[in-house]
Amino acid sequence: MIALKTQLYKVALSSLVLVSGISYAQNDMLVQDSTKVASSKKIEVEYTDEGFEFKTSDEKFLLHIESRLQFRFATPNDQNPITFDEAFADKASVFKINRARLKVGGHAFQPWLKYYWEYELSQSNLLDFRIMVEKWDFFKIKIGQWKTYYNRERVISSGKQEMVERSILTRPFTLDRQQGVEFFGRVSAHKYADFTYNLSVLTGAGRGATENDDDHLLYVGRLQYNLFGRELGFTGSDLDYHKDFTGLIAVAAAINRSPYTRFSQSGGGQLYGFEDGVNGQYRVKQGLLEAAFMYRGLSWQNEFHIKDIYDHVNLKTTTLKGAYFQAGYFFNNIWSKFPKPLEIATRYAHFVPDDAMSFAYEDEYVLAANWFFKGHRNKLTAEITYFDFEQYEDQLSDEWRFRIQWDISL
Repeated sequence: MIALKTQLYKVALSSLVLVSGISYAQNDMLVQDSTKVASSKKIEVEYTDEGFEFKTSDEKFLLHIESRLQFRFATPNDQNPITFDEAFADKASVFKINRARLKVGGHAFQPWLKYYWEYELSQSNLLDFRIMVEKWDFFKIKIGQWKTYYNRERVISSGKQEMVERSILTRPFTLDRQQGVEFFGRVSAHKYADFTYNLSVLTGAGRGATENDDDHLLYVGRLQYNLFGRELGFTGSDLDYHKDFTGLIAVAAAINRSPYTRFSQSGGGQLYGFEDGVNGQYRVKQGLLEAAFMYRGLSWQNEFHIKDIYDHVNLKTTTLKGAYFQAGYFFNNIWSKFPKPLEIATRYAHFVPDDAMSFAYEDEYVLAANWFFKGHRNKLTAEITYFDFEQYEDQLSDEWRFRIQWDISL
């Protein structure tokens, strides 16, 4: 065990030394054994909510390393059904490592010059890599690749969700990870006119795409009003037990032209019913209205989506609509015999894939239970989901699903 800790210290210190410009030879005395590292006046070591943290005594350089594993069992299937005909046509129980992440971040030279990258080990995907200049609260800059700040449900980390997975609306409406630049900040903090804004200019071609298919870029804007001057973080469940009502109302919009109608962790792709696109084939315009709050163990969030897709090849417009409502509560707050680490949560989502065919829809009903061993860093989630599909007025399909998941961060 001592040898393993020593190796971990060496890896972390080597990374920190590389960032700070100090040679390894100059600091060889710091990595000879774990006791010297822990007691060094130059490098301080601590385990925090972001994993192992290494920082210099002047606090100009900081490095944290964290890993996260997500184990999941699902039956009769794991993926959300996409079409009426495919709704759990092939039933197969699933047990898998759903996510295996390595996260590295911190700051260099100055506390306001930050960096972060995240790697998915199970699929060998570089998910995030970014540099942030955060010297002023009202104006910050981000450069690199990350989950686009558009809607709350997608921005919340998969390790801090209230359910096993996001709703059926994520697939048709998310902008997911993109490369580019973002300007963001918070103005009039802690006052009644407290706003958080995000303005992004991105390639619009999905994760891993370093260039666009043409000269059209993805433009995204989000404006969030922080009720009563209190900003609500991007996390599910009221683990902090907010004694003061903390909530938000947000609007967002995006416009893009590309060969794609949807985005995911895999990059650009197509929604059901759309052909593989050529350069600039699809012009996508979408908007969002969002609300969320937390108060004394109660959490709430909901989103309303609309998305127009214009096909420049087939000269056709398709309008998609959707909404979800989600709530969770720690009942120990009103009933002392109820287990304190247990949260009960529920969600309803409704999706219309084509507004011209309003009788065709998809509904999702979820009931979930979370047992928090140590917050979101170590939790067990179980949920039951009911799916309801209608393709035509006389064609209905429904299905039940059970999933249980252990999510742990180290």
